[in-house]
Order: sequence, then C-alpha cells, then structure tokens
Amino acid sequence: MSNIPRPEHPRPDFERAAWQNLNGEWQFAIDNSKSGLEKGWHTGTEFPQRIIVPFCPESQLSGIGHTDFMNAVWYRRFFTVDQALRGKRLLLHFGAVDYDARVWVNGKEVAHHRGGYTPFSADITDAVRDGDNELVVYAEDDLRTTFQPSGKQSHKLNSYGCMYTRTTGIWQTVWLEGVANTYASTLAIRPDAANGRVTIEVGVDRPVAGVGLEVLALSEGREVAVAKIKQAGASNSVTLDIPNAVLWQPLRPFLYDLRIRLLDGEALVDEVASYFGLRDVRIEGDRVLINGKSVFQRLILDQGFWPQSIYTAPTDDELKADIERSIAYGYNGARMHQKVFEPRYLYWADKLGYITWGEFPDWGCSVRRHAQSRENFLREWIEAVLRDRNHPSIVTWMPLNEAHSSGDRYAPVFFQELYTLTRTIDPSRPCIDASGYTHVVTDIWEVHDYDQDPKSFNDRYAPFGENPNDETVFKNDREHEPEYKGQPYMVSEYGGIWWNPGQTDGKAWGYGGRPANEQEFIDRYFGLAKALLDNPHVAGLCYTQLTDVEQEVNGLYTYDRKPKFPPEVLRPALDRKAAIED
Repeated sequence: MSNIPRPEHPRPDFERAAWQNLNGEWQFAIDNSKSGLEKGWHTGTEFPQRIIVPFCPESQLSGIGHTDFMNAVWYRRFFTVDQALRGKRLLLHFGAVDYDARVWVNGKEVAHHRGGYTPFSADITDAVRDGDNELVVYAEDDLRTTFQPSGKQSHKLNSYGCMYTRTTGIWQTVWLEGVANTYASTLAIRPDAANGRVTIEVGVDRPVAGVGLEVLALSEGREVAVAKIKQAGASNSVTLDIPNAVLWQPLRPFLYDLRIRLLDGEALVDEVASYFGLRDVRIEGDRVLINGKSVFQRLILDQGFWPQSIYTAPTDDELKADIERSIAYGYNGARMHQKVFEPRYLYWADKLGYITWGEFPDWGCSVRRHAQSRENFLREWIEAVLRDRNHPSIVTWMPLNEAHSSGDRYAPVFFQELYTLTRTIDPSRPCIDASGYTHVVTDIWEVHDYDQDPKSFNDRYAPFGENPNDETVFKNDREHEPEYKGQPYMVSEYGGIWWNPGQTDGKAWGYGGRPANEQEFIDRYFGLAKALLDNPHVAGLCYTQLTDVEQEVNGLYTYDRKPKFPPEVLRPALDRKAAIED
C-alpha cells in the first residue's frame, strides 16, 4: 500500500487482518444545484475531475483546492475485491464524510449517513460482483443552515477570526473489510485499575449455535489472561483478572494487547485485534484523580488543522508528531478542540500517555432554536462517544464549547439531557456540559480567561485559592450559572499570546497586545502559568494553542509546525509540581 495516501489501518483499536484500503484517486464532481440525483449520477456517470481521497476537496493534497462553498459533491471509483477478502462477507467503511452522505455500489444504494465527524459502514456482500465494482458517494454539506455541527469551519466565504477553511465530503480513510457470516461487531472496554481487572463487552452479528467467544489479554506477545464463553450471543461480557497489573499513567503508558476471537470448536471464525490501558478517572473533592493520584492537567488547545490537508493529517507520522510537539513544551495532554479527531490520533495519545478531552464540534448547530439541530447533535455525539470510549487517553467528555446564555447554542434542558445521556453511556469519566460558559450541570467547573497581564490574572484567582466558594470563584457568566459546589476548577482556555514577528498584514491576530520582544512573551507565558500552577485549588489549565491556524497566530508552533521558541526555553514554565498535585 506504499503508493496509497494514508495507507495505515485507520482503526488500530478494532482491526482485522483482512482489509483493503480504498484511498487514492477517485473521480469527482461539484454539484451546487443538487441535481445529480435527478440526472442519475449514482451510476454510470463519468465525473470530470480527479481527487485524492481521503483529503477534502478544499485542500491542496486533494488535487482540487476549491475553497468556495460546495453544496454537494460526488465521488466515483472502481475497485476489485482483493483475494484475501473473497469468500467473506464484505463491509464497506467510511471514517468520516461531511455531512449527509449516500453510497451506491453497482447502482444499489447501500448506506445513508448524516454526520460529518463519525464513521459508518455497510454490508455490501450482495451488491459486489467479480471483477470491477463501481462505488459512488454523494455528500451534501450546507453548514449555513445552522442544523449541523460544523466546529471551526467558516460560515463565510473566506476564513476569518477563529473560523477556518471548510471541509466537504470524504476526509478520512475508506476501506473494505472481510468478515465471516458470524462476526464481532462492537467492543466496549471497561477498565478497573484499582482491582487489576478489565471487563470486555463484545457484540456479535448473526450469532449461531456452536460458535463461542474467546477474549485474550497479552503483554509483549505473552498471554496474561483469557476468558471463554462456549456459546456467543448477540451481547457478551467477560471479566479478565490481570496478574501483576501495570497501569496506564499520564506520560508513562502501558498498553495490553487484546484479541477477540469467535471459535467453532477449534476453528477460528473471526478475530479482532485491539488493546486497552488500565486506568481509572474519578473526582474527589476539587481534585481529578487518575489511578488515585491527583494530576494537574497541563493541556494545550489543539485545533487539528494542517495547511495542505486541513482536517486530515497529511501522514500518520504527523498525527504522532503533533503530540510529541506538545509534550516537548511540557504539556501532558490536549483539548481536541471543536472537532472529533481521527481515531489514529487517539491511538498515538494512548501509546504516548497523552491525556485528552473528547470534545464535539458544536459550533454552527443552533440547539436553542431548532429541534432538528438538537436531533442532529445528539445522534452524532452518541456516535462519537461510542467510537472513542475505549481509549484510555480520554479522561473527560465535553460536548459544548462557549455556549453562552445569550447565544443560539444555550438550552438548559438540552444541556441537562446531554449530560445525563453522556454519563449513562459512559459513567467512567467526568463530563463537562459546556466549556467556558454557560454551565448548567458539570462535573468539572472550568472557565476561559484571556487576560494578558499576569498580575491581574493572578489576582483574579488568588481569593479562590485561599478560600474556594461560590463568592470567590471566577465565573464566565455568573448571572446565569448555578452555584459552584466545590468541583475541580480549571482554566481551560487562557494565554493565546499573539506572537507573529514581522507581521505585515492586518488579518493575522492573537489575544491581547503583541509582546514587544521575546523576553516580554516569555515573562507573560511564565507568569500566567505560575498563577494557575501555584493555586492550591486549580486542577488544570489549557493554553491556547499548539499551532497557528491560518490567520490565528497564537500558537507555540507556526501553522507549518516550526517552533517559535526552543522548547527548552518554555518548558520550565510547566515542568514542575503543581500545588494541587500529590
């Protein structure tokens, strides 16, 4: 697969050996009139352009580079099923297609999915044939409706402020997977670090008599625990006791390999490879504990944009490198901001011990005013949580960002429902209803504060550090928020220091006044961090941001990932014990 862009398996958390990557050159057409369906473009139509999947048509790496609005787009390619997949049931997978996608194989519609950030698949066994098969994808994407979550994608023609180039259509890997008639379809991993065990829940499609389930945990290729069920059902649960369990710790990760096998006697019917980390997240008073230890979360805001490929990392190595770039400056995690990141980003976070907050691209979705917006939001948020809940790196869920009481994304009853639903799906992690403002119900209280003066910044939080209560706590929207009740408290957006030496245009921006020189930047950076690290009742911070993104120039790295300061210069600001840590 060396000539295929993004050739690696897109889901190392749920991987089968028999798979076929469909990235590469496809036919492509823009359909702004949305008349292609009436014209019969779903089969037998040659499209005029060529695009490189999985890169979106707005990007340079796609070969298209069209950044104007595209109301609808079409894709077409032919594929022949690899020999290793023949004789099996054939599943067609899409990592993400923005936004409303329909799929045909040889003229037969096989899938329809709404949601620009979450995966979907279809069993196409009955639609494929020997030799060439025609695959056609149609995607509508009108983020100006206010009905669909769109994150930081610009609702205007061009980028502006903190809104950036849009992504339309396919932007994650497309692949085929060969499975047996009976196969493992879902996986839920529930670690119990305190007791050195893990519960594995496996969904099975088309269970039949005589096919059992075997679940194995391995360490460095050596089997450490196994559980067997003689007869697998549609839903199965086993618990593995891990001898001499090694825990997954921030920046000191340990992962166990996992094998899910369906067996007919001794014959292997299906096998899925995954992994897990043993770690617990819980709240005790105003502290967030990971494996029973208070951890000050040194997070950085990561937008997940790239200059040549926008939403899609140009390579898997670059996904890993962004995490390493953050760690180099002393951060132990990230807010995955206003986007559901690629699964392989979370894979590398798991491998590197990098803690993350699972956020959602709620901007653009007017949940206050439209029932359709609330429906679209909930459906896709549920899919995102189910996709990512097995990753040990995720320590917090956060479905909303800056949903101010005066805005179109503020709906208190909806917030309560969203919080309850999230905790019901995954009770193992805390949930923040809305980052910054306006809180309705939240396990962690956090605020956004872009004050650029270290002294006034410190003075704002000092009374809370001495006597934490509802009167001393700083809130973003005190008039509309509930009483602070002693939750862990974090400043989840701060800094954003404008640093773009030699700037000659009026479009680039950052927060506050630009420092006059490097030393002024360094002093401000250290002073702001000190105010939070030294406060005994502040549990974490999140600095804005890892990289510049287009016109927003407050990153520690430029948009093309060049460091603005040597990491060793800024790292000491964070590389010490915080007051709240054990």
